[in-house]
Amino acid sequence: MHFIARGAHLRAMREHGLRVESGGGNVHVPKPHLHEDPSTIGKVDAVLFAVKLWDVEAAARKLKPAMRAGTIVIPFQNGIEAPEILRKHLGAKHVETGVAYIATSISAPGVITHTGAMQRLQVGVAAKDFAAACKAAGINIELTEDIERARWEKFVFLVGISSATALARASLGTVRSDPDLRWLLEQSMRETWRLAKRRGVALPEDFVDARMKHVDGLHPDMKASLLHDLQAGKPLEAPWLCGAVARMSAELGLDAPVNRSVYAALRPYVNGSAPAAA
Repeated sequence: MHFIARGAHLRAMREHGLRVESGGGNVHVPKPHLHEDPSTIGKVDAVLFAVKLWDVEAAARKLKPAMRAGTIVIPFQNGIEAPEILRKHLGAKHVETGVAYIATSISAPGVITHTGAMQRLQVGVAAKDFAAACKAAGINIELTEDIERARWEKFVFLVGISSATALARASLGTVRSDPDLRWLLEQSMRETWRLAKRRGVALPEDFVDARMKHVDGLHPDMKASLLHDLQAGKPLEAPWLCGAVARMSAELGLDAPVNRSVYAALRPYVNGSAPAAA
């Protein structure tokens, strides 16, 4: 396995290796195969594509030299728009779709912290060989006949969690125990669910109710990556999360006042730390 990284993260891994801290067991890879430029790897069979959403197009262009005729690229990212962008740059035959459920953050350069017990991948049946290789390595992965539905199941959930925790600057435990924040979380999901239904995605009628029950069983310290980035003064994926729900809903004649309001509140921080007052 080869890792593509850059900046302080790359420098730290070159010096100290890659560390993963998790309640399920810590991992240290002392000498990972590291690259800053994908063209130095050679041709590869599969790419787990996991850059932040604002970097999708630039990363896709850099990836081309590592691809051969049978290479598959599987985006495991937030949002739902990355596969379409990748197909535009890399060709539809190379791009599958993946879904990842895991709460992590870069707690320090070269150190990944996993919060809670959630750790699951989903891929479509077209990626069955990739799934078999993951299972052989002990990775929790499942094949799904309807990967489009799986994408939207995560999107509905993630938009709610990211919107509520980022807007409140608080962990999930705080959000779900406060009546007003809990309402915001639920309404954000309901707006996203309505968008999915309008787009023809087969989500059940009780999907949001079931997700709210699931929320109550998650680790109280869980924070969406949107909040981690906000607190670190980094650019935000909000345009592809709450912002995307507001944008796509408007295109289909739906209103999404909660997600539109959350996006409005986060917009001053989208490019990083809030700009100085005029």
